[in-house]
Amino acid sequence: MSYDVDLFVIGGGSGGVRAARIAATHGAKVMLAEEYRMGGTCVIRGCVPKKLMVYASQFHEHFEDAAGFGWTVGPATFDWPTFIAAKDKEIGRLEGIYASNLAKAGVEIASQRATITGANSVRLADGRTVTAKFILVATGAAPSTDGTLPGGDLTISSNEVFHLTEQPKRIVIAGGGYIAVEFAGVFAGLGSEVTLVYRGAKILRGFDEDLRDHLMAEYARKGIRLVMNETFSAIEKTADGLAVRFRNGHETVVADQVLMAIGRRPNTKGLGLEAVGVTLGRNGEIAVDGNSRTSVPSIYAVGDATDRVNLTPVAIREGHAFADSLFGGRPWAADHATIPTAVFSEPEIGTVGLTEEQALLTGRAVDIYKATFRPMKNTISGRESRMLMKLLVDGETDRVLGVHICGPEAGEMIQLVGIAVKMGATKAQFDATMAVHPTAAEELVTMRTPSARFARSAAN
Repeated sequence: MSYDVDLFVIGGGSGGVRAARIAATHGAKVMLAEEYRMGGTCVIRGCVPKKLMVYASQFHEHFEDAAGFGWTVGPATFDWPTFIAAKDKEIGRLEGIYASNLAKAGVEIASQRATITGANSVRLADGRTVTAKFILVATGAAPSTDGTLPGGDLTISSNEVFHLTEQPKRIVIAGGGYIAVEFAGVFAGLGSEVTLVYRGAKILRGFDEDLRDHLMAEYARKGIRLVMNETFSAIEKTADGLAVRFRNGHETVVADQVLMAIGRRPNTKGLGLEAVGVTLGRNGEIAVDGNSRTSVPSIYAVGDATDRVNLTPVAIREGHAFADSLFGGRPWAADHATIPTAVFSEPEIGTVGLTEEQALLTGRAVDIYKATFRPMKNTISGRESRMLMKLLVDGETDRVLGVHICGPEAGEMIQLVGIAVKMGATKAQFDATMAVHPTAAEELVTMRTPSARFARSAAN
């Protein structure tokens, strides 16, 4: 059977763009549809603009720290519109690069919505039908909302927060994951009064407990109000701002903006997936096998739409594996084990491998190495912020099972440490590596004495 294209990609985010480009370089005829802006959540209103906001928020501490090193810094002010304009310019530049790279690879771009009408066909918003040998869904995810919350329409999500016309002087943030935690640090750094509200006892569920405790202590030190074990009961517009009321008895908080960062849901509604027989999970995620194939053999899916590991580099790797496997004659699958990740909080977190809780649940013997200290810069600046480094080691094989860091440049460190952990490095190999002095990272190869040891479980 003859098709209009070999591959039709729905979604111009990180995973879809990578798949389209690689497939095209392998000689496939590819068409990609994107209804919003090229680059997806990460580039347009996610990782990239958020990291720029993180940078902007750090300068106030840099100015304060300078005094300890002999610098005299005059009164510093922050202008939100100037920063937002600079941020938007950079995002526009990146969006252009994404589109340009696709065009150079020979990918045809349709700047409109596409829906699936059959196992091998899609319909564009302009009415055209395109047939394809394979269809790849890479539509990502969208912010979750609470439709039952009175006054919920007064809130913003992680989409709108990047486009505010003015900086909120008071902001309440709901959530305890990456997005909520990162924006709490951003707005606190920019001088806003921040209240972080989470339904659990600690932020960053699923992270190592010591990391969670450490960051919460650092946030409290920075003046961020942490309201745990709490949810909203209502939000009301008043003459003084938005009054946030709670279910469990905390007093009302008044803010200029309320950011809902309570999770994300796969962006799969209205794509026609169910009608053609693609199996979806209860939250709308696309069910796929290890090769990103759905229940319909000609339809694949990658990235957050599958709700496997919702990180940009994972979507990119999945898209690349898909294209190599189907069009490049080099079948392989993305490995979702031992993924390094960073939370761009302030201080930031870098983590890879098992948490202490996960390691102990395996029943194996576990040695724990842990250190907390003031980074060298803070000793002169007078800043009280401390750094945490933690290694989890198999007590019998000596293999490093997990590395957890909270402190300056933790994300940069964990990228490199992640290579060693992925390769199965042992604690002895860490110890045999010469330290780089003076750095904070040298602590990773100089911790000699375990802070705790756990024997193998009797059941194992």
